[in-house]
Amino acid sequence: MNSLQVADSFLVADGKVRGIELHRQRFTDSCTALGVEAGAFFDEQVGRLPAFGRWFPRFELKATGELGVQLRPAPPQGDRIRVAVRRDPRTNPRVKGPDLEVLAELKAEAAAQDRADEIVLVDRDGIALEGGSSALVWWEDGVFCIPPSTLPILPSVTAQLLRRLATERGVEVAERARMAAELADADEVWLVNALHGIRPVHAWHTDPIDPLPLSTAPTWQTALVSLARQV
Repeated sequence: MNSLQVADSFLVADGKVRGIELHRQRFTDSCTALGVEAGAFFDEQVGRLPAFGRWFPRFELKATGELGVQLRPAPPQGDRIRVAVRRDPRTNPRVKGPDLEVLAELKAEAAAQDRADEIVLVDRDGIALEGGSSALVWWEDGVFCIPPSTLPILPSVTAQLLRRLATERGVEVAERARMAAELADADEVWLVNALHGIRPVHAWHTDPIDPLPLSTAPTWQTALVSLARQV
């Protein structure tokens, strides 16, 4: 049995965080739905985060009903990735926490079988949902695309920040449902999260690597990083 009912993690780099108010809302809303008030706890613990170095703290609501924080050093920054497609095994996809263990097992299997850095989850109809620990976004003819919010996906802070940036830049944003096979033909596919920001997909399964010479990811990553604020 998973020991977590709710979890939320974010990158802290020299005391700065991207979208901290969105992380707070996602964590506290999930806790509130389980009858636990977590706002004061979240605010207090954020105020105690280190003002130097790179950290990846995880805020938790445990199965016992206890709130806690794991202050973890941040893993190295990721870049372009190879992905493998897997059927979504989650039981509670809109809440981060309950399915972390099963997703970790699925990612480990994909790494061993397909040399994949991350997985793309699909529903029973083959519609692409998101990554094992990342949100899915992609580009079609200059349009910034995301899966429809009606699908069983986790509300992603990083995807929401990128959507805001796209809107501010006058870029068209669309919610579109796509099969995983269709995404292989998109202009670019990104898996995005709080730790790494943007990681462009450069290979599917064991297919050859796409060098992505015209990727716009570095420009958008710079804009995303600039959103970090002191906490």
